[in-house]
Amino acid sequence: MGNTFKTALLLTVMTLLLMGVGRAFGGQNGMLTALIIAGAMNFVSYFFSDKIALAMYRARPVSREELPRVYNVVERLTQKIGIPTPKIYVIPTDSPNAFATGRNPSHASVAVTQGILNLLNDEELEGVLAHELGHVRNRDILISSIAATLAGAITYAARFGMFFGGGSRDDRRGGALGALLMLILAPIAAMLIQLAVSRSREYQADSTGAQFTGNPYALASALAKLDASSRRVPMVASPSTAHLFIVQPLVAVNFANLFSTHPPIAKRIERLTGRPAEFYQ
Repeated sequence: MGNTFKTALLLTVMTLLLMGVGRAFGGQNGMLTALIIAGAMNFVSYFFSDKIALAMYRARPVSREELPRVYNVVERLTQKIGIPTPKIYVIPTDSPNAFATGRNPSHASVAVTQGILNLLNDEELEGVLAHELGHVRNRDILISSIAATLAGAITYAARFGMFFGGGSRDDRRGGALGALLMLILAPIAAMLIQLAVSRSREYQADSTGAQFTGNPYALASALAKLDASSRRVPMVASPSTAHLFIVQPLVAVNFANLFSTHPPIAKRIERLTGRPAEFYQ
């Protein structure tokens, strides 16, 4: 409940920030226009995010006969959770990682890299897959889409504030300097809140996955292995999809590396087990 409350609080703060930016630059019309623009852009991403992400990483669908090890775990977990079995994909890279995508449990896909299949034992792999199914059950694609829409709307409202008729209002509200500060700081604040939402959902998926398996130590062990191995064999990812992966991939844009979509692995392990991460090195 803590992470769920935190996510709701962050989205509320982002909504209030949008209202503030919209009022400062263009009143209700400016706010609504920015929200419509951002919503339209994220509509496509929400409904086709699975196809976009899977194609971006050259993931190929695999049958039960090709990968019974993964199918056995996923089918057992989905029956326990009460959600449909997602489509299973393999990404042809030695870097160990995994992600889930899809707008709802009925349109979900889980992708694992060849590297993660080679690295983890069966219990650790089960922990990772339970984490990904936690994202599916918790509808995190929907939550991240809402956060992206709000963040985008804030950015558009601030960036195109003059177009929305905010010039004269700015003079009455503190002058050009205040408008300039909002123009710069509001999008940064929105991005930081969006990243905080992403980190909160990772903690929640860890907790949910551990509940599904009843074995938080297996997921903790998997995270420690993934962290160490992914440093040796990094996976380059697009900033737009980096938040999907179970461990932070190498983002192709250096500036984006200043902001993390994932909590530190050590903190995730400590939350799962109550013990310092050094026990799993």
